[in-house]
Amino acid sequence: MVEDTAAGITDSGFANRVRSAVFWRSGSQIVSQVVMWTTTLAVIRILDPADYGLFAMTQVVMVMLAFLNGYGFASSLIQQEQIDRFRVRQAFGLLLILNFGIAAIQFAAAPAIAAYYGQPQVADLLRWQTVMYLATPFMAVPEVLMSRALDFKRLAIVNFISAFVCATTSIVCALAGWGVWTLVAAPTSMVWSRAIGLCIAQRFVVWPSFDFRGTRAMIGFGSAMLVSHLLWSVQTQADVLIAGRILDPHALGLYAEALFLAQLFSSKVIPPLNEVAFPAYARLQSEPDRLRPAFLKAIALIMLICCPVYAGLAVTAPEAVYTLFGPKWVEMVPLVQMFALAMPFMTLHVLIHPAVNALGHPRITVRSSAFGAALMPLVFLVGVQFGVTGLALGWVIGMPLVLLFNLWQSCPVIGVRVRDVLLACAPGVGAAGTMAAMVWTMRIGLSGTLDNGLPEIMMRLALLAAIGVLSYVLLLRILAPRMLADAIALLRRQPPAMEELAPG
Repeated sequence: MVEDTAAGITDSGFANRVRSAVFWRSGSQIVSQVVMWTTTLAVIRILDPADYGLFAMTQVVMVMLAFLNGYGFASSLIQQEQIDRFRVRQAFGLLLILNFGIAAIQFAAAPAIAAYYGQPQVADLLRWQTVMYLATPFMAVPEVLMSRALDFKRLAIVNFISAFVCATTSIVCALAGWGVWTLVAAPTSMVWSRAIGLCIAQRFVVWPSFDFRGTRAMIGFGSAMLVSHLLWSVQTQADVLIAGRILDPHALGLYAEALFLAQLFSSKVIPPLNEVAFPAYARLQSEPDRLRPAFLKAIALIMLICCPVYAGLAVTAPEAVYTLFGPKWVEMVPLVQMFALAMPFMTLHVLIHPAVNALGHPRITVRSSAFGAALMPLVFLVGVQFGVTGLALGWVIGMPLVLLFNLWQSCPVIGVRVRDVLLACAPGVGAAGTMAAMVWTMRIGLSGTLDNGLPEIMMRLALLAAIGVLSYVLLLRILAPRMLADAIALLRRQPPAMEELAPG
């Protein structure tokens, strides 16, 4: 059954539906993330770094091909005021063609890719992973229809069930000694359980149509999303693509998981913070005098929140890695510390794009992504000559350059100077640096104590974290109490009052 249930958006109950949608969407994300992260950390302690190195080699291919899976075309259904059964059949047919096509490409190219890496097992891994593409049409179209109808309750239930299936599969396979195949079986079980669940929940029984007349708007909307996604994929996946041919799976696994740990905050926390902070200036795009302080305030608040996380990770990396990952991963501590230094630059880079797009200048976003896609592979090519440490150092050198180019391109459009943005970041950077120095001093003072076994190291980490949080909050309480209050409100998903964004 396929219905255009979005037609009633003018009903008096629409506000209640929106509140319910937000509740179920946010709640399901939190619960699912708790389940997934608990399982992920448990599996990491069971598997070896070499398993994650092999898996990282396959993920480069999966990410590069995923931008062709057609999710953008399905999303175009949300943008249309009215949809009918035929449009849904067209979208379903288009996604079937795209995903069977990229599955065939990956299956055929698997031996050549394995030969490039010098790892024969990669071919088998890639071939089995093609099964996940085949689930995409059965996930994308029902999910879009449910989102269009603001039916996030059933969507949340399906997401939780699929997360539980994935978690169970991960633990069972890891304990059974499946090794790297655990990392293939778990996401495969998740996408197919999710696809089946969404089809049942939506009662999605549709025969695909391969008559694509009148789909120009659908294809145009989806195609507009491809270029930036492709460029971003090149920028973020080039390191593993280059290093996979040179480094052994063990070293590559250490690198991949160190980057994974360092990017947790930017990948999981920044997007919802963006949703709260940036509507303020999005609504002020016709008022430049109010837009500038709104943008700078959003930057200042988010950097105030993220900088202590990265600084804290840098100084407590030995304890954090041992506690979360286990003793077999301690070699990646220096890599985590280098990535933590690069992450503030990446975070600020990510924060600028929504503002530029909201002002109607997507070409600047594409231009900045193109610069990163050209620069970062060159940096990685040079860095990998010095091993895994040189590869990680490439992020420390490359991301500030990518950020500077982005600021140079974007600031004139937003109506601010580069200097203004840097000054907005100064409170967070300065306070985080001071906090890191205090924690580092305390860490030196604790040298030789609380370092015998996991319980003591966990206690040491908790002590250092508590000192860091207290010192950071006290610093802001003394030096910037208003910004501290605003940052706490932002974490609670409460946007600043609009009048506060007006120039004084």
